[in-house]
Amino acid sequence: MPSPYQEQYTEWCLVAKRTDDASNAYSIGDERDGSSTALIILAAGASTRMGRPKLLLTYGNRTLLRHAAETAAASICRPILVVLGAYADQLQGEIDDLPVRSVINEWWADGMGSSIQVGVGALNTYDRADSTEALVLMLCDQPYVTAAVINDLVTAYHLNGKGIIASEYAGTLGAPALFGREYFAELATMRGAAGAKHIVAAHASDVVPMPFPNGMTDIDTPEDYRQLQSAMQPQTH
Repeated sequence: MPSPYQEQYTEWCLVAKRTDDASNAYSIGDERDGSSTALIILAAGASTRMGRPKLLLTYGNRTLLRHAAETAAASICRPILVVLGAYADQLQGEIDDLPVRSVINEWWADGMGSSIQVGVGALNTYDRADSTEALVLMLCDQPYVTAAVINDLVTAYHLNGKGIIASEYAGTLGAPALFGREYFAELATMRGAAGAKHIVAAHASDVVPMPFPNGMTDIDTPEDYRQLQSAMQPQTH
């Protein structure tokens, strides 16, 4: 009998297949084979505001890390890198059976910038032929990100001729976000806790915003998680 994980992963792949079929109209249906858009999952943080490893909290029948990795795997992006750090030993088992590559950020305490730097560095090592034309940065604590949301970023990149496609929610631009190859060098030198938002702000004329209202939901604190659990409960009338 297949496990709940296997059943859920199969369901997500079917969703991605339908999205791929629709994307063929924009000539991006070969992303899986060409691996022209990579995806980096940032999962190295210490979850200090949560007080425990938040990526091991469950969302539905799987952990937040597993959910994010399955979502990425069901998208058209390849390769997929997962940057681990603070709880690498505890988290690795969650993704061992998925088509992702884990990378360890030994400097995770320096902030998200260090994880982006490590992820892009690893991508450059894997991609010696320079065949990756763009990458998507994805977080694990935004539970409403779907494969379709990621694929829409890639579609917009191919349609608009801009170098950055950023999700738009709550009056800001943020993750998940796509960066064209011309930004890889800048991403590879990032430091600190700010993430890539300053790159988006510095190149505003080269940015396409993608509305994603549910992106405002992220899980940082116990109260955030309680609200997520409450939202998942069946509504009674």
